[in-house]
Amino acid sequence: MNLTTLDLSIIGLYLVAIVALGIWISRSANKDVEGYFLGGNKLSWKLLGLSNASGMFDISGTMWMVYLLFIYGLKSVYIPWLWPSFNQIFLMVFLSIWLRRSGVMTGAEWIKFRFGEGKGARLSHFIVVGFALLSVLGFLAYGFIGIGKFAAVFLPWELSSNPRSNEIYYGLIMTFLTASYVVKGGMVSVVFTEVLQFIIMTVACVAIGVIAMQQVSPEMLSKVTPDGWGSLAFGWELGLDWSGILDSANQKIVDDGWSLFSIFFMLVLFKGILQSLAGPAPNFDMQRVLSARTPSEAAKMSGFVNLVLLFPRYMMITGLTILALVYFSSDLQAMGPDVDFEQILPFALANYVPAGLLGLILAGLLATFMSTFAATTNAAPAYVVNDIYRRYINPNADPKTYVYMSYGVSIFFIVLGTLIGLFIPSLNDIVLWLVSALYGGYTASNLLKWYWWRFTGMGYFAGMAVGILAAIPMMFTDVSPLYGFPIMFVLCLLACVTVSLLGPADDMEVLKAFYLKTRPWGSWKPVLRALQKDYPQVSGNTEFKKDLSNILVGLVWHTSLTAAPIFMVIEDWSSMTISCAIAILCSWFLKKNWWNKLSDYPADLQQLTPKA
Repeated sequence: MNLTTLDLSIIGLYLVAIVALGIWISRSANKDVEGYFLGGNKLSWKLLGLSNASGMFDISGTMWMVYLLFIYGLKSVYIPWLWPSFNQIFLMVFLSIWLRRSGVMTGAEWIKFRFGEGKGARLSHFIVVGFALLSVLGFLAYGFIGIGKFAAVFLPWELSSNPRSNEIYYGLIMTFLTASYVVKGGMVSVVFTEVLQFIIMTVACVAIGVIAMQQVSPEMLSKVTPDGWGSLAFGWELGLDWSGILDSANQKIVDDGWSLFSIFFMLVLFKGILQSLAGPAPNFDMQRVLSARTPSEAAKMSGFVNLVLLFPRYMMITGLTILALVYFSSDLQAMGPDVDFEQILPFALANYVPAGLLGLILAGLLATFMSTFAATTNAAPAYVVNDIYRRYINPNADPKTYVYMSYGVSIFFIVLGTLIGLFIPSLNDIVLWLVSALYGGYTASNLLKWYWWRFTGMGYFAGMAVGILAAIPMMFTDVSPLYGFPIMFVLCLLACVTVSLLGPADDMEVLKAFYLKTRPWGSWKPVLRALQKDYPQVSGNTEFKKDLSNILVGLVWHTSLTAAPIFMVIEDWSSMTISCAIAILCSWFLKKNWWNKLSDYPADLQQLTPKA
C-alpha cells in the first residue's frame, strides 16, 4: 500500500503517543496487587466501559463480520450471537452485579467464594486457572500473528525479503511496543491507553462509513445484491440466491451449513442464552467487571459497552462491505471457488480513503490489535500470582513482591505466546477449538453455579472435565461446534448433576455466606431457610420477573443498535428510523425498569442483626 508522508507521520505519532501515555500512567499506578490487577477499584464505569469496548474491538472479528454482512446481508446481525454478542445484556441486567458483589480479584478466586476450601473446590480452582491461562496463551499467540500479518501488509517498509520473516519482525516490534506499558502499569495503563485507542478507532469507523455513503448509492447496491439482502426477516431457509451475481457465495452458504436458517437461529439462541446465563469467561471482560468501584457501576459499565461499541463498529463493517460489493465483486467473481474475502479491507482502504485519513484509519486498526493484546496480557498475572503463588506458595509476601512477580509473569506469557506464533503460521483453528472446547465444559458448570444450591465443587470440576474431553474428538472431525454444542451440553449437565447428587453437599456455612452477599435467583430455598434461622430479616431474590423483562427488552435494544448503523450506511432511511425509534423506546424502558432500580447490595444486608 502506498502511504504518503502525512499518513506515515500520523501512524508514527500514534505509536509514540500510545506508548508514552502508557509509560507515564504506569508511574502513578498503584503499587499493590489490587492496584495492578483491578486498578484499586477506583476507575469509573465509563472509563472501564470504553476500555472493555476497545478490547472487544478485534479487527479479525471485524473482518469476519464484514464477510458475514457481504454474504448474508442484514440477516448477519444474528450470526454473532454465536459468541454470544448479546451476553453484555445479561451482564448489565444482573450478572455483573452478582459477580462484583463477591469482592474477589479473579474468576478462579470466585470459585473459593462459591464452593469453599474442600477437595472439589480446589480441583475446580485449578481447572479454572488452567482455562484462563490456556485462553491467554492462545490469544497472545494469535494476536502476535495477527499484528505481524497486518503490519506487513499495510506498512511500507520491507524489513526482510522473506515475507514470513517480514511478518515476524513487525510482530516483534508491535509486541514490544505494547508490552512496554502493559507490563509496568497493569490495569490502569491498559484502561487509559485503551480509551485513547477507542477514540481513534471510533473516528476511523465513522470515516469509513461516511466515505461509503458518498461512494455507494442505494441503486448501485441493489444491482449487486440478491433479493432479501437488506431485510432482517427470514423463513425456514435463508432465502438468498447469489446466482449470476457471485456464484461462489451460494457455495459458501452451503459450506457454512446455515442454509436452513431457522434451525441455525434456534441453535444460536439456545446456545447464546445458556452461555450468557453462565456468566463471563475468566478473561479481560470479567476483569473489567471485578475492577468496577461498586456492583451497580459494574452493571452500568456492561450496559455502556453496547452503547459505545455497536454503532461505530457496524459503520465500519457496513462501509467496507458495500464498497466491496459495488467495486470489488467482479474481482471476487474472478477468483472462482477460491474467493478470498480477507482482501476486502486492503482493497477498500487503498482505493477509497484519502491521504491523512488513511493514516488515521490505519492507526485505528493498529489500535484494535494493541488493545486486545494489552487486555489479554493483563489477565495472565492475575491468575498466576493471585491464584497460585499468593494462595499456595507465599500468602504473606510483601505487596511489592506480588507486583514484581506480575511483571515477570506478563513477560513470560508474552514471550511464550510470541514463540508459539513464530513456529505456527496460523493458530486460528486451534484457538477456535480451544474456545469451543472449553466453552463446552464451561457452560453447564457455570450455569449451575449461580442457580442451584446443591451444585458442588466436585460437580463443577466433573462438568468442566467432561466438556473438555468430549471436545477432543471434534479436532479430528468436521462437526461444527454449534451443532455439537447441544450434545456436549447435555453430557456436561449429566456429569454436573450426577456427581453433585452422589456426593455430599458443600459446607452450608460457605453456601450461606455466598447467598447472603450475592443473592442470586434460582433454587436456593434450603440455604435461605438456614440463613433466616440466624437472620430472620433476610429475604430471597424476588427480581426474576423484572430481570427477565429487562433481558427481553435488552435483546431488542441490542439488535436495534446493531441494525441502525447498517441501515444508515446503506441509506435505508425508513428502516433506520424504525430501528432508532425502537432503540429509544427500549432505552426509556430500561431507564425506568433497570437503571433506576440498580442497587449495590440487598437492602437487608445493611441492617442485619442476629436472632436473639
